[in-house]
Amino acid sequence: MKRAIAVILCAVAVSAYGNPTENPAELFQTGKDAYDRKDYGEAVKLFRKAAEQGNAGAQCNLGFMYDKGRGVSQDSGEAVKWYRKAAEQGDAAAQSNLGEMYANGRGVSQDSGEAVKWYRKAAEQGNETAQFLLGVIYEKGQGVPQDFAEAVKWFRKAAEQGNAVAQNYLGVMYRKGNGVPKDDAEAFTWYRKAAEQGNAVAYFNVGECYFFGQGVPKDYVVAHMWLNLAAANLPLEAIKGATELRNVLERQMTKEQITEAQRLAREWKPKKE
Repeated sequence: MKRAIAVILCAVAVSAYGNPTENPAELFQTGKDAYDRKDYGEAVKLFRKAAEQGNAGAQCNLGFMYDKGRGVSQDSGEAVKWYRKAAEQGDAAAQSNLGEMYANGRGVSQDSGEAVKWYRKAAEQGNETAQFLLGVIYEKGQGVPQDFAEAVKWFRKAAEQGNAVAQNYLGVMYRKGNGVPKDDAEAFTWYRKAAEQGNAVAYFNVGECYFFGQGVPKDYVVAHMWLNLAAANLPLEAIKGATELRNVLERQMTKEQITEAQRLAREWKPKKE
């Protein structure tokens, strides 16, 4: 009798997974396709089917849909529920997202210790977002003792994977000498990597380096170009510093130099690593 039951269960499993529309991996992929074409309602439906069968990627994505309110009403608590299911299966993206929910107190009580725990799990799997955020945690001393060297370690790991925000942060650490010996040339190197990818804060930092000759020879034309890009792309509350420095710079430039800098800014395009 037991053998008969086992055979029946096996047959049911084969039947279910034999149909690609019910296979959780297929459902997950079809859900991603729906998401890419911005059919969020269909994506949610497919992610849910796969998530309820234990597919970690679908659980993470369903959490994301609740987190952002795409295809469903925004619900941070429901987002945490699905992130946790995926995180407990070892999904690095879900671990990073769950850490962020704890860090910001969304859907759960704010808990820096839990944030660090989940960020670390994801970071140790190579998740660049978690590596960067863990670096921020150590830089600020949130839930852990402040440790600039540990912050640099995690910023570097993320930066070496091409994370532009981490590259800019690593540049700041070199500029200030926090966790590493102060090194303006190394700071410039990392600012430039971030700027090449379109990071607006790095635009300003690169422009400032060229203006003051920090880590790179002074070049007012190139400095103006980067400050132009910063002024055009920074959030409104951050534009003032870029425009003020650019205005100071213009008083030391010829009209021809300003025209050339403006041309360079118009023609410049970011590139992804």
